[in-house]
Amino acid sequence: MSTKESKNPFDSYVKNLELCAEKLKLDPGIVKRLKYPRRILIVSCPVKMDNGEIEVFTGYRVQFNEARGPYKGGIRYHPNVNLDEVKALAAWMTIKTAVIDIPYGGAKGGITCNPLKMSPGEIERMTRRYAFMIKDFIGPYIDVPAPDVYTSGREMAWIMDTYSMAVGHKVPEVVTGKPLEIGGSLGRESSTGRGLAICTREACKKLNIDIKNATFAVQGYGNVGIWGAQILASWGAKMIAASDSKGGVYDSKGIDPKKLLEHKEKTDKVQGYPGAKSITNEELLTTKCDILLPCALENQITGENAARISCKIIGEGANGPTTPDADEILYKNNILLLPDVLANSGGVLGSYFEWLQNLQRDTWTEEDFNKKLLDKMVKAFNGVYDMSQKYKVNLRTGAYMIAVKRITDATEKLGLFP
Repeated sequence: MSTKESKNPFDSYVKNLELCAEKLKLDPGIVKRLKYPRRILIVSCPVKMDNGEIEVFTGYRVQFNEARGPYKGGIRYHPNVNLDEVKALAAWMTIKTAVIDIPYGGAKGGITCNPLKMSPGEIERMTRRYAFMIKDFIGPYIDVPAPDVYTSGREMAWIMDTYSMAVGHKVPEVVTGKPLEIGGSLGRESSTGRGLAICTREACKKLNIDIKNATFAVQGYGNVGIWGAQILASWGAKMIAASDSKGGVYDSKGIDPKKLLEHKEKTDKVQGYPGAKSITNEELLTTKCDILLPCALENQITGENAARISCKIIGEGANGPTTPDADEILYKNNILLLPDVLANSGGVLGSYFEWLQNLQRDTWTEEDFNKKLLDKMVKAFNGVYDMSQKYKVNLRTGAYMIAVKRITDATEKLGLFP
């Protein structure tokens, strides 16, 4: 095990990129272009706080690659948001949109702040200031933001409204993940968790695991983890552990995802759930189960704890929860890891569906939405799995190989100007 494992998420992206480029024998010049973002925006967002004082927040928007279509990526609010993280997330989004094969490039945004210690008014003023600062660089055919960590339809509504006021007319297609009342889509809220559940079920088929007898654990009981858990449970799988930022719970007899959500909504944490034992996040990661779903933040499974992971399938609901060193250990231990660029791509796929409806001023039923999502996710999973089998690599490398080939093909066709 390496003692110098990099925890910089962008280094993880570059390492995976170089690995698949070597396998595919790609043009070094094209690969070099994929190591650099097209544009980096860093903005200062002055905000009048409720106490009358002025606070200045730093906001980012990294537009990584647009060879296959408009930039696409979420906006997160978190104290640990920094440029390297946003660069990595933008790069991963570029890969993700190519893996799922939709006509988007990749971008990401964020503001370094602690929204849990801010009032709704302060968050709104910060959001609108940030939106106004980046308005000239986003748009329906330029860059389409979406929610991410600690943002939701509420923030997307404010961004849409701010942008629309700036251009003089309503533009619902400038963001996705909006409330239904202003152009959001049925099915969008659950799309990331649903895509994760679909990939997990397809993986179970490959390993001859009966989903009705499978056990699973969820690290990060937020939107993705909650929906993923509920959908897996509806197919018969049993959740035995779950956690959030304050700790976790374990019960070998099973935990009802909906009842756990009700408990979390009442108490603001999963710990204290009746009949369940309290555990730490680290203990959850090493819980013996069939399926482990890391749905929290980056760098959760590392070279330091990967050997203790005791499951058959890992589905990355979060972005970048597994480091490259851990990838190697898990692969050697015959653990099938569903990489983030595949497993949580249901979110950007759902955003694409919302964007299409907005552009066409159309509305789909939730049934139609979910059917289209199922078809796309199953096709993407099988493509990645087949690629990994053909080249005898893990699924992450297989996914990167598919994505990078699609991106480089588009880049070569476009040429280099001037």
